[in-house]
Amino acid sequence: MGSQRNGFKKESFILSVDVGTTSIRCHVYDKGAKIRGSCSSKVVPLYPEVGHVEMDPDALWNGFISVVKGAVQDAGVQMCQMEALGISTQRGTFTTWDRNTGVPFHNFISWQDQRAADLVKSWNRSCTMKAIHGVTKLHYFLTRQKRSLAASLIVFTTQHVTFRLVWALTHYKQVRQAVTEGNCCFGTIDTWLLFKLTKGLIHATDYSNASSTGIFDSYQMCWSGFLSSLVSLPLSIFPKVENTGQDFGSTDPSIFGVPIPIMSVMADQQAAMFGECCFDVGDVKITMGTGTFMDINTGNKPHTSVAGKSKHNLIDLSAQAHYRPVSPPPVGLYPLVGWKIGSEVVYLTEGNGADTGTAIKWAQELELFSDVQETSAMAYSVSDSDGVCFVPSFSGLQAPLNDPKACASLMGLKPSTTKSHLVRAILESVAFRNKQLYETMRETRIPISKIRVDGGVSSNDFIMQLTADLFGRKISRPQHNEMSCLGAAFVAGLGAGFWRTREELKKLQSTDKTFLPRGAHKEGAGSPSQEYIPVLQSWERALRRSMNWYSKP
Repeated sequence: MGSQRNGFKKESFILSVDVGTTSIRCHVYDKGAKIRGSCSSKVVPLYPEVGHVEMDPDALWNGFISVVKGAVQDAGVQMCQMEALGISTQRGTFTTWDRNTGVPFHNFISWQDQRAADLVKSWNRSCTMKAIHGVTKLHYFLTRQKRSLAASLIVFTTQHVTFRLVWALTHYKQVRQAVTEGNCCFGTIDTWLLFKLTKGLIHATDYSNASSTGIFDSYQMCWSGFLSSLVSLPLSIFPKVENTGQDFGSTDPSIFGVPIPIMSVMADQQAAMFGECCFDVGDVKITMGTGTFMDINTGNKPHTSVAGKSKHNLIDLSAQAHYRPVSPPPVGLYPLVGWKIGSEVVYLTEGNGADTGTAIKWAQELELFSDVQETSAMAYSVSDSDGVCFVPSFSGLQAPLNDPKACASLMGLKPSTTKSHLVRAILESVAFRNKQLYETMRETRIPISKIRVDGGVSSNDFIMQLTADLFGRKISRPQHNEMSCLGAAFVAGLGAGFWRTREELKKLQSTDKTFLPRGAHKEGAGSPSQEYIPVLQSWERALRRSMNWYSKP
């Protein structure tokens, strides 16, 4: 292990890169999973038209190379001491390129891009979809196959690759021509990086990334032939789907001076789950960054939830018969592949909210506070939000309400309202959104074992404590915030024999703080503190009033 020089062993390390929505980060990890060197660069989004969000593939590639070199330099070590490379990437962002020259046909089309919104809407409303839902519902009724249940709940979204790829094939002539000639490669960011790092030898992705595209069948574990033929996507352009942890080949020596084995490729939320050591069924990970992603480990079986079939209000309101809770439409939480390592497949079920960090950044730009670190103290400086409710839906409402036309709003303002009340209302809304996702998650009927939280917003003690109170459960926050990087490093390190077992990884975990629920309920009871029932009710009313705000003139 490591390189032998002058008769003594040199220390070896694991390199890991996370390509996020706003930045590319690289860390060099030692045996104790401590970060020995780091480097990051910004991702510059391009907005060629209203609603279009893109990234320059070459800028992304150059950023990737520079952070790897920068992190190794920062660690004060040499490239030859790198045992393996792990890669974690944002999901659903893709491009297409020429198989022979490696030149992209267009910029990366981001997961945030809305160019296919009308296409998605018309498909979701189409007779074809109604027929598919009808047939698959009947099939599920007759066979009780979970796969049919999942298909009967399919709703296309713009975050899935499907219709953005359909759009690209319709609008870019050279893509269509390359498909005809058999020269077109499609890939998410990980696939593009693998292709570039191996000088075109490898056109592959892993199961976690593939399952996040919306074109993958998580039950059959392959690209969906049915879906592809339904929307006319050529299967010939798709990459080979490989295990999450395996030898993907080595980086071409001309890039970093030495070949480095690429030992893991992983989607960022799944990587964060692995970094949090959520290896057991019922383990929950909440990442609170730009958006909130809540994932539960459902073990070796894909789990289809029919959320919205039961009461979906956040609190048991049987005592308040006059209060009408929000009743959302049914929502399918479609299963994702967490990772596939060797013969083991782990599935996750995920719910997400879009505007967590966005809401806090917006409040900062309004100068409600100057430093994010002040917000907890500001919220605690008042006993409540003075009846103010904030709805954090700058980009509509996701599950369980699913209303893209909802608006962000502040309600219940009075002359007595202070900045502190506004800040408290904004932070409360983040915790309330967590509660909503948590209730959706509980409908999977999987007993929840542990809850771990990461991401920039998780450093806010007020949000964390309120979330623990509302869940009625203990929540742990790790010392590192960047779990996606650590997860990809863990998978790569296990593959390279740098770490031996998952038990060893659990021992390397460092918890920064644990939040225990306060108030009139026991750990695990899952009911919010009594004092918050009326506040939650008001917030749900505010949510309802913010819905369907934007309508085309």
